[in-house]
Order: sequence, then C-alpha cells, then structure tokens
Amino acid sequence: MQELLKPIRAESLKEVFVTRFEELILSGKLSIGEKLPSERELAFQLGVSRPVVHEGLVELASKGLITMKPRAGAIVNDYRKSGSPDILNSLFNYHQGKLDLKILDSILSMRMLFEVETARLAALNRSEDQVKTFNNLIRRENKVRHTDIQALIEVDFEFHHLITLASDNQIYPLLMNSMKSIYTNLTGQFFADPAVVPRVFTFHREMVDAIGAKDEIVAVRVMKKILKHGEKQFILLINGRK
Repeated sequence: MQELLKPIRAESLKEVFVTRFEELILSGKLSIGEKLPSERELAFQLGVSRPVVHEGLVELASKGLITMKPRAGAIVNDYRKSGSPDILNSLFNYHQGKLDLKILDSILSMRMLFEVETARLAALNRSEDQVKTFNNLIRRENKVRHTDIQALIEVDFEFHHLITLASDNQIYPLLMNSMKSIYTNLTGQFFADPAVVPRVFTFHREMVDAIGAKDEIVAVRVMKKILKHGEKQFILLINGRK
C-alpha cells in the first residue's frame, strides 16, 4: 500500500514551461534555428511571470535545446549537436516513458564500450577494500525483494558505479553519475519483470568473483553477458508494447 500511495506532487510553472517547450522542440514543431518570442511576449502569451519564463529558458539552454543570445533572444538548437545527457530524459518523457528502439540501441552501444572497459580496469586495479565492498553489496542484493523495484534500481546502480570506482579512473565514476537518471529510467522498466532478477544477481556474483581474482578476461566476458541480457529483455519489452 505504501508503494501505491506515493506523495502527490504538483509541478511548478517553470517545470510545465520547460516540459511544453521540450515537446515542441523534440517534436519538430519548433524548427532548428527558429527564434523564440521575447521573454515578455512569452510571459504574456502563456500567462506566467517573466521570472518563470527566464528560469525555464535557462534550464532549456542548460540542456542544449536552445541558445540564449544577448539582445538576440533564444534560438532553437539542433539538440543532437548541442544537447547534454539530460536530453535523454526529455526524450523518454516525450515518448511517455516508452523505449524508442533507435535510442535504446544507441545507449546499449555506448554502454558496451564504456562498461566493458570499466569492468576490465576494475579487475586490474581494484583494492582489497573495494573487493570487500563488492561482497557486502552482493549480500545486500540477496536480501532485496524481487518485487521492490526501487530497491533493485538503487542496488544495481550502486553495483555498476562501484565498478567505475574500482577502475581507478577519475573520470569514469563522474560519467556514470552524469548518466544516473538515464540509467535508472531504463532499469526501472527492466526490473518491472521480477523474473530477470535472479539472472542479474548471478551475473553480479560472477563479476565480483572475476574482479576479486583480478581476471580481466572473465570480467569483460561477464559484463558483455550482462549487457546482452539487458538488450534482449528491452527488445522483448518494446515488442510487447507494439
């Protein structure tokens, strides 16, 4: 019951503004290079204050959706060239949380390059303290209910983030953090099927064993299995929604 009765949250005017313009830009209704009305005009047309409009435009600019130029106003960008990782969340929202096959394929290809390498480096560079942390995490996983999606999301992200920390590369953990909202969006849909959980936890155990043994070849092999398993499940999920 507690999971069903989540707190009711009203969106702020700024969030509504940002969501509306994300949809207009991502749908192509606002064209690349198109100049938006002035902040005063937008405030008048939308019936909101200028500070709401300004804050909304600043957030759109931070995502790379628009460029704000002094005395020239806001210009719609080609988000594929200037967008930040936050755009992926906007794309998920635009598709009402449904997985777009092309976006999914791009994410999985990126993860295959990024996470296979972090697994290899983790096996080579992990510390003894990190091995202990991995084993503690495995013990925590075994206590998580397979229907507790939020707990599964959290422990799975922690596991993959720990791999980046064990890689001894200072940038990889930061990249993983920057993708957290995207990652958890995907795993939230993935863990909606409790049947996938035992297989995932088995892979995690195999990965910890490989990292503990400093076996980079096995670590790479296991990470590829993890990602291929995820790809297969997501494709089934997409096909099931058609």
